[in-house]
Amino acid sequence: MSVRGPELRRRLILEALERTPDGSGGYVEAWIEIGTLWAEVKAGSGRETESDFLTLSYVPYRITVRSAPPGDSRRPTPDQRFREGSRIYRILAVADADTRGRFLVCYAREEEASA
Repeated sequence: MSVRGPELRRRLILEALERTPDGSGGYVEAWIEIGTLWAEVKAGSGRETESDFLTLSYVPYRITVRSAPPGDSRRPTPDQRFREGSRIYRILAVADADTRGRFLVCYAREEEASA
Protein backbone atom coordinates (compact mmCIF):
# COMPACT_ATOMS: atom_id res chain seq x y z
CA MET A 1 0.00 0.00 0.00
CA SER A 2 1.45 3.38 -0.97
CA VAL A 3 1.48 6.53 1.17
CA ARG A 4 -1.48 7.85 -0.86
CA GLY A 5 -3.39 4.64 -0.34
CA PRO A 6 -3.88 1.49 -2.36
CA GLU A 7 -4.33 1.54 -6.13
CA LEU A 8 -7.74 -0.09 -6.57
CA ARG A 9 -7.39 -1.05 -10.24
CA ARG A 10 -8.63 -4.64 -10.39
CA ARG A 11 -12.32 -5.49 -10.64
CA LEU A 12 -13.21 -8.47 -8.44
CA ILE A 13 -16.56 -10.20 -7.98
CA LEU A 14 -17.41 -10.94 -4.34
CA GLU A 15 -19.22 -14.29 -3.99
CA ALA A 16 -20.88 -16.16 -1.12
CA LEU A 17 -21.69 -19.85 -0.82
CA GLU A 18 -25.42 -20.56 -0.87
CA ARG A 19 -26.86 -23.89 0.25
CA THR A 20 -30.25 -24.92 -1.08
CA PRO A 21 -32.18 -28.00 0.11
CA ASP A 22 -32.15 -30.73 -2.55
CA GLY A 23 -35.45 -32.32 -1.44
CA SER A 24 -33.73 -35.53 -0.29
CA GLY A 25 -32.48 -34.32 3.09
CA GLY A 26 -29.26 -32.88 1.72
CA TYR A 27 -28.38 -29.67 -0.01
CA VAL A 28 -26.84 -28.26 -3.17
CA GLU A 29 -24.07 -25.67 -2.91
CA ALA A 30 -23.57 -22.83 -5.38
CA TRP A 31 -21.53 -19.63 -5.33
CA ILE A 32 -23.68 -16.54 -5.87
CA GLU A 33 -22.50 -13.08 -6.83
CA ILE A 34 -22.90 -10.44 -4.13
CA GLY A 35 -21.31 -7.50 -5.90
CA THR A 36 -18.27 -5.98 -7.56
CA LEU A 37 -15.38 -4.42 -5.65
CA TRP A 38 -12.32 -2.58 -6.93
CA ALA A 39 -9.15 -3.88 -5.34
CA GLU A 40 -5.39 -3.84 -5.13
CA VAL A 41 -4.07 -7.42 -5.35
CA LYS A 42 -0.57 -8.29 -4.13
CA ALA A 43 0.87 -11.79 -4.26
CA GLY A 44 3.01 -13.34 -1.52
CA SER A 45 5.43 -16.27 -1.77
CA GLY A 46 4.00 -19.42 -3.32
CA ARG A 47 4.02 -22.85 -1.66
CA GLU A 48 3.31 -26.41 -2.62
CA THR A 49 1.85 -29.23 -0.51
CA GLU A 50 1.14 -32.84 -1.32
CA SER A 51 -1.94 -34.87 -0.54
CA ASP A 52 -2.75 -38.51 -1.33
CA PHE A 53 -3.39 -38.09 -5.05
CA LEU A 54 -2.20 -34.66 -6.10
CA THR A 55 0.07 -31.74 -5.39
CA LEU A 56 -1.64 -28.52 -4.33
CA SER A 57 0.15 -25.28 -5.07
CA TYR A 58 -1.07 -22.05 -3.57
CA VAL A 59 -0.12 -18.41 -3.36
CA PRO A 60 -1.20 -16.16 -0.50
CA TYR A 61 -2.61 -12.76 -1.49
CA ARG A 62 -3.26 -9.45 0.24
CA ILE A 63 -6.33 -7.96 -1.39
CA THR A 64 -7.15 -4.39 -0.36
CA VAL A 65 -10.66 -2.98 -0.88
CA ARG A 66 -12.61 0.02 0.39
CA SER A 67 -14.00 -0.50 3.86
CA ALA A 68 -17.67 -1.03 4.63
CA PRO A 69 -19.38 -1.31 8.04
CA PRO A 70 -19.65 -4.76 9.67
CA GLY A 71 -22.80 -6.49 8.42
CA ASP A 72 -22.84 -4.52 5.14
CA SER A 73 -23.04 -6.81 2.08
CA ARG A 74 -20.06 -4.93 0.57
CA ARG A 75 -17.79 -5.99 3.46
CA PRO A 76 -16.00 -9.27 2.63
CA THR A 77 -15.99 -12.07 5.23
CA PRO A 78 -13.81 -15.19 5.61
CA ASP A 79 -16.54 -17.51 4.32
CA GLN A 80 -16.61 -15.75 0.94
CA ARG A 81 -14.36 -15.55 -2.11
CA PHE A 82 -13.34 -13.19 -4.90
CA ARG A 83 -13.52 -14.17 -8.56
CA GLU A 84 -11.56 -12.52 -11.36
CA GLY A 85 -12.38 -14.32 -14.59
CA SER A 86 -11.34 -17.94 -14.02
CA ARG A 87 -9.20 -17.05 -10.99
CA ILE A 88 -10.61 -17.69 -7.51
CA TYR A 89 -9.30 -16.13 -4.29
CA ARG A 90 -10.64 -17.74 -1.10
CA ILE A 91 -10.86 -15.20 1.73
CA LEU A 92 -9.15 -16.49 4.88
CA ALA A 93 -9.28 -13.38 7.10
CA VAL A 94 -10.24 -9.70 6.93
CA ALA A 95 -8.67 -6.80 8.88
CA ASP A 96 -8.62 -3.00 8.83
CA ALA A 97 -5.79 -1.79 6.60
CA ASP A 98 -5.38 1.58 8.31
CA THR A 99 -6.26 3.33 11.55
CA ARG A 100 -8.83 5.54 9.82
CA GLY A 101 -10.93 2.56 8.71
CA ARG A 102 -10.90 3.54 5.03
CA PHE A 103 -9.65 0.22 3.66
CA LEU A 104 -9.79 -3.49 4.47
CA VAL A 105 -7.11 -6.09 3.81
CA CYS A 106 -8.45 -9.48 2.83
CA TYR A 107 -5.93 -12.26 3.34
CA ALA A 108 -6.74 -14.74 0.62
CA ARG A 109 -5.31 -17.79 -1.11
CA GLU A 110 -5.46 -18.81 -4.73
CA GLU A 111 -5.33 -22.58 -5.09
CA GLU A 112 -4.70 -24.60 -8.19
CA ALA A 113 -4.23 -28.34 -8.59
CA SER A 114 -1.09 -29.32 -10.47
CA ALA A 115 0.19 -32.64 -11.79
